[in-house]
Amino acid sequence: MLFDGDTKLDGRLPVNTDGGCLACGEPIGASGLRQVYENVIQVRGAAGERQVEHTKIAYSQVYGAPGLSAVCIIGA
Repeated sequence: MLFDGDTKLDGRLPVNTDGGCLACGEPIGASGLRQVYENVIQVRGAAGERQVEHTKIAYSQVYGAPGLSAVCIIGA
């Protein structure tokens, strides 16, 4: 899957379309919000050069402090 390019922007299952925490840093308490924001602009078709074509649904999952986790699914 990874070696086949499936997780690239033009792959079958794009992951970290904005570069993820390595590219954006990890602001404590806000990295989950950053992921949701990226998903919203992807679904809206407003992500510019990193736009995934034909995006209708996006998924974010975060794990923070012990016992804190969240999932957000956004659809058009």
